[in-house]
Amino acid sequence: MTSALRALLSTNRVVVLGPVQRHVSSQTGTDGEVRITNVLKEKFPSASSLRVVDISGGCGAMYEIHIESSEFKGKRTIQQHQLVNQALKEEIQGMHGLRIFTDVPKH
Repeated sequence: MTSALRALLSTNRVVVLGPVQRHVSSQTGTDGEVRITNVLKEKFPSASSLRVVDISGGCGAMYEIHIESSEFKGKRTIQQHQLVNQALKEEIQGMHGLRIFTDVPKH
């Protein structure tokens, strides 16, 4: 964390470091968003919805993942998250945090 960012945070101000949300396809987004999206598309080919957002301001330290896949059917939330963590085990090593939101298609 830079000293300027640390100073801003110490004043209890909210600092917006980048876009709050961005839909990602294999052609757009930060390098990290694209890399994680591609890994998840490969590991969860039946995913009906997938969104990866770099919530660290673009530095690749923290991501938020929203994924909907029939592969999660019958699994508890913790099991669904474990599947995502396992799929991203290499990528996670370089991260500070990861938010995962999983769901099963409603149809």
